[in-house]
Amino acid sequence: MEGNFLQLSYALDTFYFLMSAVLVMWMAAGFAMLEAGLVRSKNTVEILTKNALLYSVACTMYLIVGYNFMYPGDPISAYLPNISFLLGADNAVDAVVAGGDGAPYYSGMSDFIFQAVFAAATMSIVSGAIAERMKLWPFLVFAVVMTAFIYPMEGYWKWGGGWLDQLGFQDFAGSVVVHMAGAAAALAAVILVGPRLGKYGPNGEVRAIPGANLPMATLGMFILWMGWFGFNGGSELMISNVDEANAVAAIFVNTNAAAAGGMIAAALLGRFMFGKTDLTMAINGALAGLVSITAEPLAPTPGLALIIGMVGGIIVVLSVIGMDKMKLDDPVGAISVHGTAGIWGIFAVLFSNSDATFMGQLIGTVATFAWMFIASFIVLYIIKKAVGLRPTEEQEQEGLDVEECGMEAYPEFNQKN
Repeated sequence: MEGNFLQLSYALDTFYFLMSAVLVMWMAAGFAMLEAGLVRSKNTVEILTKNALLYSVACTMYLIVGYNFMYPGDPISAYLPNISFLLGADNAVDAVVAGGDGAPYYSGMSDFIFQAVFAAATMSIVSGAIAERMKLWPFLVFAVVMTAFIYPMEGYWKWGGGWLDQLGFQDFAGSVVVHMAGAAAALAAVILVGPRLGKYGPNGEVRAIPGANLPMATLGMFILWMGWFGFNGGSELMISNVDEANAVAAIFVNTNAAAAGGMIAAALLGRFMFGKTDLTMAINGALAGLVSITAEPLAPTPGLALIIGMVGGIIVVLSVIGMDKMKLDDPVGAISVHGTAGIWGIFAVLFSNSDATFMGQLIGTVATFAWMFIASFIVLYIIKKAVGLRPTEEQEQEGLDVEECGMEAYPEFNQKN
């Protein structure tokens, strides 16, 4: 009887894990729609191609080496994991029904696919920040290294049992491990690629470059919001008993509250600062609220989650403005959403998780940022010197759709009758 119960519990937790992975995979569509809506029509096909291919590259490289690098069975040290390739066999029935502390609670394959879509999400952050002026294939070469080694290294430090985990660094679902990590890599790319042509004037003025399809961008935001329930909720790992089921429900409520709070706060601040309600700021406010609550979506009360999200929404508006003042061109606000809001979120953990310490959160944040930025900068610099990162000015003015993909997203717009 107990063996049947353990198998049923194993099946339920595995199914929940897999469905959470599906929700996070759906975030790839959210990133694609958001970015395609916030770029100009002449770059739409190229950014969609980037998002589709980066997902495939990320899943492939994470399958070949990234997962084992992030979760090594026998690491070299707390700082350096081992390298091994491909996946082993899944859990045997005997191991599951044996019970006890060492018994697996869910399929190892379900864990892999859940972690793989996290790796793809991290890489998606980079694609938005360098939209409209980075060549496709150099970007994909970087994606190979990023998802095979750069991201899994810092992931191992926290989630693989490495030194940050041993230090007591608290990051439940990845405000820093995923979101700020992706933003740090994106910042390195933005610095090396430079701003879009015409974005900044000779006297330092910032010129707005509106996106071509705000309905698509809004759809992307809602897809990401939906996917985040899997991102945070799935990170609970289990749902097969009353305590775990209640925990998952609390995570969903807090995740939703933070997103709503972030959107409202960003919209209000935008209205106050610009005299108009800026849709793109509101969109990024919701996403910043989601990033902010990701580090600790279980411990806060719903009221505290709402406040954490609202602060994230305020921070992202100020960060987007600050990025432009520093002439760091980020067409979709990815570095602000995932970076500055991610940093806020990791320290907001201190309000509700007694296991977190200020120094532990600070060391984890600084170490992750330094690794992701420096490693990404080095790899991107090598690619830049070898094959170049940016198209010519003429190609950029014409649009990357024609240059990189040989097609247009909206060809009828250019038809002459």
